[in-house]
Amino acid sequence: MPKKNQRKLASYSAFALLLGVSHSFADERIEAIVKATIEPVMQQQQIPGVAVAITVNGKAHYFNYGVASKENGKAVTENTLFEIGSVSKTFTATLAAYAQATGKLTLSDNASQVLPTLRGSAFDRISLLQLGTYTAGGLPLQFPSDADHQDKMLGYFKQWKPTYTAGTHRQYSNPSIGLFGYLAAQSMGAPFDELMEKTLLPKLGLKHSYLKVPQDQMGLYAWGYNKDNKPVRVEPGALDSEAYGVKTSASDLLRYVEANMNPTSLEKPLQQAIAITHTGYYTVGEMTQGLGWEFYNYPVTLDTLLVGNSSQMAMEAHAVQPLNPPQPPHDNVLINKTGSTGGFGAYVACIPTKDIGIVILANKNYPNPERIKIAHKILSALTE
Repeated sequence: MPKKNQRKLASYSAFALLLGVSHSFADERIEAIVKATIEPVMQQQQIPGVAVAITVNGKAHYFNYGVASKENGKAVTENTLFEIGSVSKTFTATLAAYAQATGKLTLSDNASQVLPTLRGSAFDRISLLQLGTYTAGGLPLQFPSDADHQDKMLGYFKQWKPTYTAGTHRQYSNPSIGLFGYLAAQSMGAPFDELMEKTLLPKLGLKHSYLKVPQDQMGLYAWGYNKDNKPVRVEPGALDSEAYGVKTSASDLLRYVEANMNPTSLEKPLQQAIAITHTGYYTVGEMTQGLGWEFYNYPVTLDTLLVGNSSQMAMEAHAVQPLNPPQPPHDNVLINKTGSTGGFGAYVACIPTKDIGIVILANKNYPNPERIKIAHKILSALTE
């Protein structure tokens, strides 16, 4: 047998062992890969604590490192609550897609049709879908400081003037997807936080995910650490819940990943909602933009993922290539999303065709490229 085929056979045999023969062997094998990948980055980036959760063929594996609080030394577990920053946008997108699936809104409607307060503004010509995919025309990454408050944000939107024609450029934006979530909640007739915590999260089977962490769960809520290694937690801001407000655990977030890969156990409208979020609406380079989620044809190189998750992609406007009609969901992709707050860094990725997914949560906002490299290295080792 040629050496190349021998190596392939050995790789497949090892992977078969990993998945099925011995659960303890599988856990030990995955743990060795994760530990060798995570610990050097924790040391280099001075990250106090990291939770890694991996699903392989429906089986969950949890690996926890360091502490949730340097002050009290409490160890990280799969139940530790982390801020996930912009990974929250995928939940917002799912709620809005659920509103469409249940007939409460139509994504092609203009924003001012949902909220009459916006009539006479640029939002007469901007659709909900454009808000949800950052193509409203140049809404900024963050609210200006004088508008970053819940009672001032509508005034900001009413006077805002687009830089680009809606639908032509992607500019990653908290105000854009924040307004998207706000309007979805308006269409459903209840506050966004209430809809998330009492409707969407329970329907997804997530029992330890919150926008406002209850008092009896505060003991599980990690402290984040800023660039000066001072303890911090996210502070209130305009549309914070919609754009970056979810706090959750590695075990809950992994369950969410599994629901996105295999939604058949969920109620029909929620299955439809997930399919809507997995629909491709346009491309920027090799990245396809869904609702909340971002996709890459699989297999995908590390360099491609680094470009798609780069600071340039987040900070700059990019001309888009519309997918007309939109591209329906398919399994042969890598789905991902990064998220950060002042003291936390998150990354989520999955490959449905391989039935494998990963969650990496840290209580420090370390660089996105490091997160991508960690996940790519681990996923490559488990799928080679």
